[in-house]
Amino acid sequence: MKKSKRVVMYLFCIFLLFCVGIILFMNIDPAFGGNPTKEQKEMYQNLNNYVNGKFIYEYPTELATNSSDASSTNEDSASEAKARNPTGPIPVSTIDWNKIKSENDSLTWFGHSAFLLSIDNKKLLVDPMLSSIASPVSFVGIKRYEYSEYIMLHLIDEMPLIDAVFITHDHYDHLDYQSIVKLNSKTSHFFVPLGVSAHLVRWGIPKERITELNWWEETEYQGLTVALTPARHFSGRDPFNINTTLWGGWIILGNNTRLYSSGDGGYGPHFKEIGNQYGPFDITLIEGGQYDRSWPDIHMVPEQSVQANLDVNGKTMMLMHWGAFTLANHGWNEPIERALEEANEREVNIIVPKIGETVLLDSDLQIPPTSWWDF
Repeated sequence: MKKSKRVVMYLFCIFLLFCVGIILFMNIDPAFGGNPTKEQKEMYQNLNNYVNGKFIYEYPTELATNSSDASSTNEDSASEAKARNPTGPIPVSTIDWNKIKSENDSLTWFGHSAFLLSIDNKKLLVDPMLSSIASPVSFVGIKRYEYSEYIMLHLIDEMPLIDAVFITHDHYDHLDYQSIVKLNSKTSHFFVPLGVSAHLVRWGIPKERITELNWWEETEYQGLTVALTPARHFSGRDPFNINTTLWGGWIILGNNTRLYSSGDGGYGPHFKEIGNQYGPFDITLIEGGQYDRSWPDIHMVPEQSVQANLDVNGKTMMLMHWGAFTLANHGWNEPIERALEEANEREVNIIVPKIGETVLLDSDLQIPPTSWWDF
């Protein structure tokens, strides 16, 4: 009996040491980011979307559910028969830096939710997750798909100087430590939701080069109108800081281009509110991948993405949050196939450029999809 108790005690001590080691590692490794300061938390206390030390969405939002009928997908079971990962390298375009550096309004997609925008000749990055793995450590995490060309290898080095970086939230597939550190020396300013500055400051970004916004807050930057909008999602880089920072979508308004990027999030009434306040938009970047019946509130299925574009009054939409990582149990290219079918039925103009391809936004954007993902 005494021997059994000793064994249990030893196992408990080992487990306790393991937990302490994990906590110490998270505090030491900068990739996990920082935490909002006491002063920041005190400032948030009077906000309507901050309750008991956590940011909240207007309506109840479950991070996960076990309900078998929770999802609004049409035929989730069909996903199981499709390849969750590409069967070979994804065909991508050689990046045309001359086109990007021109004065034309444009967008270039790097897969998932990462975009390089040119609006009023300002070079802007949205969610520049440009590393090969979505994780705080290199030996564990979700790896980026293989591309037909190594466009990501020296991507940041080849970029022009960046006027501003926009972060939608602090999840690893959107806020990447290695990318931010590399961008520090060539980026003028960073725009983030409330609390996210704590990560950037820990990574060496000076506070004076960071602007934090709450939902519906608006500011001017080098002639552009910038606003953070609500999203039905959550935040956190470890189990101890869930929802201690805010998340959202970005509106960027230039002289000729009105752009909306949804960030991550489930479908909700905020889309119509955004459309009423800021629409119409020339181009919308709407998330519509990594959905699952287990988390119907925090990611949209493609049909909802098309509806979200209609709600915000988008003239042309582009589906994002796919094409780089497998984070859910559906075919890797299923999101775009479903979105195209729904967009056709709803008479929504949708563009699907290759990863690395630059699209000029001052054109009419009537670009027939080439089905480059079908291989």
